[in-house]
Amino acid sequence: MSSTTDVPSAGNATAAMAPTGRRGIRKNRRVRRLSHRDKIVLSIMVGVPTLIQLILVWIPTLLSVLLSFTRWNGLGLDGIRAAGLANYQYVVNDSPAFWPAVQHNILWLVFLAFIATPIGLLLAVLLDQNIRGSNIYQSVFFVPVMLSLALIGIIWQLFYQKDNGLLNFLLGTAGTPQAVDWFGDPHVNIWAALVAATWRHAGYVMILYLAGLKGVDASLREAASLDGANATQTFFRIVFPAMRPVNIVIIVITIIESLRAFDVVWVINKGTNGLELISALVITFLVGEGQSIGIGSAFAVILLVISLVPITIYLSRTFGKESKS
Repeated sequence: MSSTTDVPSAGNATAAMAPTGRRGIRKNRRVRRLSHRDKIVLSIMVGVPTLIQLILVWIPTLLSVLLSFTRWNGLGLDGIRAAGLANYQYVVNDSPAFWPAVQHNILWLVFLAFIATPIGLLLAVLLDQNIRGSNIYQSVFFVPVMLSLALIGIIWQLFYQKDNGLLNFLLGTAGTPQAVDWFGDPHVNIWAALVAATWRHAGYVMILYLAGLKGVDASLREAASLDGANATQTFFRIVFPAMRPVNIVIIVITIIESLRAFDVVWVINKGTNGLELISALVITFLVGEGQSIGIGSAFAVILLVISLVPITIYLSRTFGKESKS
């Protein structure tokens, strides 16, 4: 007597397993719902920074734009009068300090781009060679970045003093008629201020380029060495182009730094006598002599529009690449 064993067919097995598979898929797709406590925490984490941004950045910016079309001395809301484009016409056509300030801002940009930034790059390349005490040197060169520009202005003011300054002492002219008035001479003070700004900017660029150099693939340098390229050729043809994202960031930072330069010149002489900058003119008209909130706001809006150009270009290039990838 032969016995037979029922073996389920492939179709039956598949049918038997199908519900379990669907349940597994549904289980994997199940998303954990946020608890009431999680929603509160997320709301605080998103809401508080957004509120701070609104209060300290966006609302003042919007008010500055609105006030730039008014005449107001800041003494009571009933004194606000509509001015149309009169403030902007005054800034561009009648203000004696506007175009010198534009020239000084351009000079600030050129100096930071072609003097301070290469110095920072050179420091980064030297410190990337794993020399002895590299971390100490990095800290020394990065210290100015951690200081405020106002404090930097005070430090360099001591360095540049006409009678007791260190620079005139080293030149042997301290206390003599030949002593150079580094901050008082309108033909010299802009260069003295640029040196002070370079001291800080070079350290900032150094740190950024050091991070970029650490991120360059070592195999690229090895391949260039096998092809017979020397150190200079390897850097300018292989390493520097590979740091293109860092280069773009530094370009944007340099442009913004040149536009928002304020603290150093304000500490020196409140942005006058050869140190006129757009940012200093904003404060001069907002809180200084000859106070005019409308004209000061017009200066601020012009500075904002100019600053938005490099930022917009950078963001469009960055998010454009992310959308393509």
